[in-house]
Amino acid sequence: MPAERSQILVVDDDEAIREVVQLVLERGGMLVRTAEDGRGALKVLFGGTVDAVLLDVDMPGLDGWQTLERIREVTDVPVCMLTSEDAELAKVRALRGGADDYVVKPFGAQELLARVEALVRRGRPAAAPAQDLYEDARVRVDRQQRLVSIDGDELALTRREYGLMAALTAEAGRVLPSDVLVDRVWDGMATADQVKLYVSRLRRKLADHDADKTVETVRGIGYRYRPPAA
Repeated sequence: MPAERSQILVVDDDEAIREVVQLVLERGGMLVRTAEDGRGALKVLFGGTVDAVLLDVDMPGLDGWQTLERIREVTDVPVCMLTSEDAELAKVRALRGGADDYVVKPFGAQELLARVEALVRRGRPAAAPAQDLYEDARVRVDRQQRLVSIDGDELALTRREYGLMAALTAEAGRVLPSDVLVDRVWDGMATADQVKLYVSRLRRKLADHDADKTVETVRGIGYRYRPPAA
């Protein structure tokens, strides 16, 4: 049976760039969908699953930064920002905003293909341990089903948010340094700022159930899950 082909979303308002990138990726054996702006990209993402996104920064209307923010509200699909600005601050903004990679135009075909292949590998979920369950007075983490619930209500978590919750509850009460979480949740391909960003998003969802204080920040070290009282 042939391997399933990776599906990539290419978002750029420049038709010529879209066509070139599509050709490179299709020659690399990938399926490509395209959008000419941020709103079109969100329609594609909300309408189905893609394995990675190549997202242009400079677009009219909903630009790349705004589109990335919207994407990160609902999914942690790997995203690579495309831009003509080769500046350190722009790269930092991309990574802190939740992007996984950053490519400066013009780029070589082989470099682009290699980066997209790495994005796809990064986005593949790790296998969950079988028959692995965490449960306390309020929180239940079913690692076999990859589900988290509070007082019986299931939380709508992205893959990274679930990964954080699973890692923290696996060693409830212990402080896990940011670099440990990077290794366990991102396979080593993230920064401490990205961990901080996703912890913040996880807490917002826990706060809907008055459980945000279960995930604590230990300043200068990392994060800890503290089981709630009954």
